[in-house]
Amino acid sequence: MARILEMMEANINERHIAEVVDCLTDGGIIVYPTDTVYALGCDAMNNQAIERICTLKEMKSVKTNLSIICADISEVSQYAKFDNAQFRLMKSNLPGPFTFIFPAMSKLPKAFKGRRTVGIRIPDHEIALSIVRALGRPILTTSVPGDDEDYRCEPGLIAEAFDNSVDIVIDAGRGAMIPSTVVDCTGSEPEVTRQGKGELR
Repeated sequence: MARILEMMEANINERHIAEVVDCLTDGGIIVYPTDTVYALGCDAMNNQAIERICTLKEMKSVKTNLSIICADISEVSQYAKFDNAQFRLMKSNLPGPFTFIFPAMSKLPKAFKGRRTVGIRIPDHEIALSIVRALGRPILTTSVPGDDEDYRCEPGLIAEAFDNSVDIVIDAGRGAMIPSTVVDCTGSEPEVTRQGKGELR
């Protein structure tokens, strides 16, 4: 049964953050707020937890991109390859509602093998960043599945839907529906492949 933790971005509860980190360290799955939509997350270095999320979202194909949330661009450099121009692009737009797609580094776990790229998020949301900083490594992130607006925006309804599938739901109030803007940085020029909340600068 999913545990619901109420927490507002303006008032981070450090005890709740510690509980979330313990859950992630033990291979648990969380639902948490971002600067776009509510998302499913797990320790990005825990292969079994990643597989659980892939099963939940029916992401069976190795062609499906996996994304991680990093604390800052310095941490991104451990998991993704990017050049100076791409560094400047990230610096101009992050933290923010973007997913940048880069070639993946070999440090990522087995679930990424066959996937040559990794999506990078540094959301402008203090709860998400507090979790990653406290964990000390990235979390895998993917939007909560479903098309119903009320369900995807309301943490209580998400908790009901995933009661037996996730361990913790962070309730930070009603969420948004607009996803991140996806920018593919694997070609010669950055290409917006999904226009979402973020406007590239």
